[in-house]
Amino acid sequence: MRRLSVLFALTLLCGLLAAPAFADDALPQAGTAAPAFRLQDQNGHWRSPDDYHGHWLVLYFYPKDFTPGCTTEVCTFRDDVAKLRQAGASVVGVSLDDVKSHADFAAKYHVPFPLLADSDRKTASEYGVLGSMVGMHYAKRTTFLIDPQGKIAKVYVNVDPKANSSQVLADLAGLQKATP
Repeated sequence: MRRLSVLFALTLLCGLLAAPAFADDALPQAGTAAPAFRLQDQNGHWRSPDDYHGHWLVLYFYPKDFTPGCTTEVCTFRDDVAKLRQAGASVVGVSLDDVKSHADFAAKYHVPFPLLADSDRKTASEYGVLGSMVGMHYAKRTTFLIDPQGKIAKVYVNVDPKANSSQVLADLAGLQKATP
């Protein structure tokens, strides 16, 4: 009976730790300016939102290179990158991994867009997506669609790695029709 109680307590604890704890007010909301950042990509080039001014930007945060969900998500964006570019959007991924990890991840999966290294966790914090579990920090799986003027047009929280890219494409088409 004691083993069952311990097992139940551990299951409950793991569920609570795995449950995303978003404070919606910490996330930048649609209509607000996207927080600025300056981060290195997998090739060591510095990137900032200013590089994308005048274009739509899909800025997606993910927990960790080479994990199953993150690999699915990067490959889905990779496979849809031509459609996203045709729709006038650039794609940029961000995690807390370092430049070397991103370089290896991008090379292995032939990623044709920047993966930014937020090793100091500042950008994830400013975007309200910094999480921690058992003392380890990670970026919560969240996507921001940023308009050509640098304002957040849409926020996607707890995204499905397989569906996120197609959701962004559909919303991008709708937002572009609504914009004069």
